Amino acid sequence: MKKIIIGEHIVKSFGEGEEKRNVLDGVSVEITEGEFASVMGPSGSGKSTLMFALSGTDGIDSGKVIFDSKDLSAASENELSDLRRTTMGFVFQQPTMLKNLNILDNIILPSMRGNRKSPVEITEKARALMKRVGISELEKRDITQVSGGQLQRAGICRALMNSPRIIFGDEPTGALNSKSAQEIMDLLAEINADGTAVMLVTHDVMVAARTERIMFMRDGKIVSELRLPKFDATDMDDRVEMVSAKMREIGI
Repeated sequence: MKKIIIGEHIVKSFGEGEEKRNVLDGVSVEITEGEFASVMGPSGSGKSTLMFALSGTDGIDSGKVIFDSKDLSAASENELSDLRRTTMGFVFQQPTMLKNLNILDNIILPSMRGNRKSPVEITEKARALMKRVGISELEKRDITQVSGGQLQRAGICRALMNSPRIIFGDEPTGALNSKSAQEIMDLLAEINADGTAVMLVTHDVMVAARTERIMFMRDGKIVSELRLPKFDATDMDDRVEMVSAKMREIGI
């Protein structure tokens, strides 16, 4: 499979002087086309920082990040912004949406800039995505008039508007109850099955067990990996035990 992201010896530090520490300490990682991957580790291990580095959201001190053959360290801020907007999608624990816009307009707004499609075409795509994720009836509601799971579905619609090569998710189920979390993971699995790569950062063993490759981080390094077969709901207990056993083995 084609590699869409290559990270080579990534170093990212925070603080100065004696307080300076490497949050990413020479991390090398590759993400392939259509992959369903996750990153686990204790708080402060560098999980989210790695995601921000690989997506060009945050700069790095040294090393290299290549996205689809483009060196992100050599790209301007405008180029990085356009690249994220057109080829990447982001789903966060708490979707950031504007209170003065309804759900449909929040989904559409980020896609309007530089889009060659007409507003009508963009709206039609948003409505098609909302239908796909089961929130068609919510398009006129304010963001305060929907549940957390529904808001996260809207966030996924927004992330898919420009048909990204990869979806990055930072604790995408962290604020949801177990039923809503499972539904969101079902949706992300469907998106991945259609060919979109998905990379999740999570503390949740149940979430990681749904993915096919799990990278375990500690102290700014990837210390181990676990590969699982394609998800089968009947194997969930076994998958969870495999992830848990690996965590015990490496002490995280």
